Amino acid sequence: MKRTWTIIGVKDVPSSFKWYQSLFGQPAMPPAHDHFGQILDTDGTVLLCLHAWGAHEHPPLTSPDHGTPGNGLLLFFRVDDFDQVLQQARALVGRFEEEPHVNPNTQTREFSLRDPDGYYVTISALL
Repeated sequence: MKRTWTIIGVKDVPSSFKWYQSLFGQPAMPPAHDHFGQILDTDGTVLLCLHAWGAHEHPPLTSPDHGTPGNGLLLFFRVDDFDQVLQQARALVGRFEEEPHVNPNTQTREFSLRDPDGYYVTISALL
């Protein structure tokens, strides 16, 4: 099995780290570094990496001013506790980009919201 580590540029790693932990109902803990953190599943699988804009001079992560954060990127998470994540998401944002509905293509419930940096995040129920 091969896995990807999706890395997104964020303004404030500790703040975004806390936001994603809250979304997924994970215990609050600080990221490993102020400039980089990994959101992990209970089995240690990396779900998402958060990287501070401009840290380490990675060309696509130099600045959010060189493009629109999230343009062409959809963060899509399948969760086994959909109703719990829905409740946690409602506590994090004032409005959803898409309210909960059944996706006609996958026949699963899903909803979408924006994270603190403007990334489009879709949560889908795992069958």
